[in-house]
Amino acid sequence: MKLLLFFAENFSYRPFKKVLDQAPHQDEEGSSFNDSVVVFFQFEEEDQTKGPELIRKVIKNIKWICGKFGTKQVVFHSFNHLSSSKAPPEFAPPKIKEIRERLERSGYLTSETPYGYLNEWSIHVRGESLAKVFKEL
Repeated sequence: MKLLLFFAENFSYRPFKKVLDQAPHQDEEGSSFNDSVVVFFQFEEEDQTKGPELIRKVIKNIKWICGKFGTKQVVFHSFNHLSSSKAPPEFAPPKIKEIRERLERSGYLTSETPYGYLNEWSIHVRGESLAKVFKEL
């Protein structure tokens, strides 16, 4: 799994085009978030054989960067440009759901851009070195 974590003063998105037939229809206009950790993620083929440790590592990394910037707002965005290895499209949604639920039980606010859609987005990332972190799990 690959993660690209940003601490964003502002992140906004708007659904652009549906690219997965099985993705649910989106009526939403999009959303905007301030002072959030934005998680660009990609599950890879080999992640299908990894157990619960993968989920634990994702959560640990997200909590770590949130702690560095004093935020509990997390936005997930599927970004299948982080690796040439890709898990099947149906693999990600239940994993992200589990990650979100576990974070929410710990007091985090989570959101997700529409999965299976190309999304327009705008991001203003802080200048600190830790505001931009790449993780390979």
